[in-house]
Amino acid sequence: MAMNANIEGLIDAGHQVKVLALNTNKYFIKLNEIPKEYINKTKIEFVYQDLSIKPIEAFLNLFSKKSFHVERFISEAFAEKIVNTLEQDKYDIVQLEMLYMTPYINVIRKHSRAKIILRSHNVEHLIWERVTTNTSNAIKRSYLAGLTRKLKNYELNAINQYDGIATISKQDAGFYKENNSIIPITDISFGVDMTKYEVSSEPFEFPTLFHLGSMNWMPNEEGIKWFIETTWNLIAKKFPDLKFYLAGRMMPEWLENLKIEHIEVVGEVEDAQEFINSKAVMIVPLFSGSGIRIKIIEGMALGKAIISTKIGAEGIAYTNGINILIADTPEEFLAAIEKYISNIDFCKEVGHNARKLIEEKHNLNKITQKLLAFYQKVLEN
Repeated sequence: MAMNANIEGLIDAGHQVKVLALNTNKYFIKLNEIPKEYINKTKIEFVYQDLSIKPIEAFLNLFSKKSFHVERFISEAFAEKIVNTLEQDKYDIVQLEMLYMTPYINVIRKHSRAKIILRSHNVEHLIWERVTTNTSNAIKRSYLAGLTRKLKNYELNAINQYDGIATISKQDAGFYKENNSIIPITDISFGVDMTKYEVSSEPFEFPTLFHLGSMNWMPNEEGIKWFIETTWNLIAKKFPDLKFYLAGRMMPEWLENLKIEHIEVVGEVEDAQEFINSKAVMIVPLFSGSGIRIKIIEGMALGKAIISTKIGAEGIAYTNGINILIADTPEEFLAAIEKYISNIDFCKEVGHNARKLIEEKHNLNKITQKLLAFYQKVLEN
């Protein structure tokens, strides 16, 4: 969604955009399911890449200095597609979405004089450091620690290979600046077109809790597992009739088979906005991750009362108690939930303030203009 926001914003501002994407088994897209209008304006093309974990490759990587996380994204077919694209047209900017596109820099340099921008949605190794720390199995933790060290080395060594870095949060921009960068770096957050986020006038189900997010992203699954195991009993004891809805794609088997009273595993929903509008309090218990949580931005844009951890709310210019409630322990989550569900007016007020924050800080037009100004700075460098 963050990638698409940039694409739409640049096109709406009158610029030509071409999109090349790896089409993976994890997020497979059928070209014929994409609207023709979108294909025409983005000239989007895909190259398939199997990102499934292959045990032999994972084992052999133990004896290599290369990052296993990054190596999985290297594709000869994708490199050829980049070459063909650069030979057909001249580009001012080639924007790499995330660290994992970095291996293609040499190909781009060889076939284009375009400036290369890294759009950093996360500092990738920070996510894996937090995941590793929170892994209880000692063998798995040791293996992840090794992978994370190699990913960190790759990420730090790559910083000055780009012509500029546009992070999605101020914290991430600060990280790059503190690590010997000699290139322009800025923070450009996630922007939303507020005309596409309409707060429903229909009454929502109150009191209710809900979570919405892709459950094949490890920090989401990790956070929900923590919330259910450490916090739900406290909540159920104090509010025995309170319902908690879990929605999102790729629900793991343990959640699909979950049998806990008043926790309803909805799975993938057809209309995310309709689902968000229909519930009361969004729960975002994240303890690993970097960048910015798009679903929090969406929830705020739709005027929802939200409870998140400090890590979950990173990158958002929130004010605790005004446009969100922050909780990092089971007891703090329980207290925050009680504040919301005991006073529907407070719930609505925080949601109203949250929407105002998004209008001011995450407006797509403003975000696009900031990105264009950064492009210009890099082009003049």
